Amino acid sequence: MVKLRLKRCGRKQRAAAVYRIVAIDGRSRREGKDLCKMGFYDPINSQTYLNIPAILYFLEKGAQPTGTLFDIFKRAGVFYKFRKKFNY
Repeated sequence: MVKLRLKRCGRKQRAAAVYRIVAIDGRSRREGKDLCKMGFYDPINSQTYLNIPAILYFLEKGAQPTGTLFDIFKRAGVFYKFRKKFNY
């Protein structure tokens, strides 16, 4: 199963690193090979960049977001666009 999750990147000693939003096989580890990079999340500066078409594509195919990404997507209105695209 494909999961949408956060992948840590940036400096190792930094208290809160920058995270990439990726689609990855659910059985692989956090730093494993990703299928697609779909944006980034910086919790310190509260910056988020989302590639909405790529996210909608993977959600359409049945990918499951993690809890943190679910909250990020909800704040960005991704699920509203997902429902609108499929007339839910």
